[in-house]
Amino acid sequence: MSDSPRSAFSPLALTQVLPFLPLAQGDVDYHVARRSRPDLMRDLTGSPAVDVILVDRDHLAVPKGQGGTAGRRHARIRLAMLPATYLAGMLDGEDRESWPLYYLGSKDGRDYLALDLALLGQGADDGRTVDGGLGQSAGERFDWLGLREFAPHGTPRQVGLATSAVSLSMWQNRQRFCPACGTPVKPCMSGWAQRCLGADPGHTLFPRIEPAVIMAVVDSRDRLLLQHNNAWGPDFHSVTAGFVEAGENLEHAVRRETMEEVGVPVGEVHYMGSQPWPFPSSLMVAFKARAMMTGIRVDGQETKEAAWFSRDELSASMAAGTIRMPKRATIARAMIEEWYGKGLEE
Repeated sequence: MSDSPRSAFSPLALTQVLPFLPLAQGDVDYHVARRSRPDLMRDLTGSPAVDVILVDRDHLAVPKGQGGTAGRRHARIRLAMLPATYLAGMLDGEDRESWPLYYLGSKDGRDYLALDLALLGQGADDGRTVDGGLGQSAGERFDWLGLREFAPHGTPRQVGLATSAVSLSMWQNRQRFCPACGTPVKPCMSGWAQRCLGADPGHTLFPRIEPAVIMAVVDSRDRLLLQHNNAWGPDFHSVTAGFVEAGENLEHAVRRETMEEVGVPVGEVHYMGSQPWPFPSSLMVAFKARAMMTGIRVDGQETKEAAWFSRDELSASMAAGTIRMPKRATIARAMIEEWYGKGLEE
């Protein structure tokens, strides 16, 4: 079915970069040059101007009692922050460079570290029961929230710190051996790299980021294309997305993924923004794209169904409870709200 325009005005003409993305709020200075200093952790853990957050893969410690407020739309939640001097006693007599501490950067005269409980052997797999000098088990002392649950409720700076900490923890805990030779690795450069313990002492590994495109596809009537994938829960719908393939640029990935999943050819493409998605290691790059035709043909394997929605139709479907939207920490939610013209109620 042809999607010839009904006017000379393109539905993409006013597309702008998204002004706010939940996981792209960080404002700290990374101070990359400091990461390789051999005495950095010893200096920082002895300083009263350093705060430490606790991370366990994709979960973060928050003060006891705050975890239950994550479902409240306007609730404010903060990360649990330990003074670094509190760790000094734990680390006395230890090689502080061997502790799973990640240097997250500094801002306004304060430095920030993350302590990875998963690498200490007291993460989620064993219920966070090892004391580790915290006075009581971390599972008892704090509530724990996933980054996706915390992000809509945290301050911009704390969400930025949390995103960096989760990204590093996910990578460090998933890659425990060198992908080139199979030898065990150990964190280095303040958690931002790994050193292979094999025969080549200079072999340093860095996190690999997997780029993915995500696209709000609209037609000449400015209707939005939403789809439901087989792996998603009942009634959940979102925009189209997919990983960038080897040798492919972002615009080509937008067109290929849209054609593969819903059978819709895409023409004009506008960049909207990007944000990290460390589940486990993606970077989501957002575009708004214009459909050249409106006929839909789902692949039946990954995508179960797809449909065009006007704003009134989407409102009616959400009110009837027949469609559920992405959570507020996602770039998909921000893209849908940009098209919708205001925040979604759910």
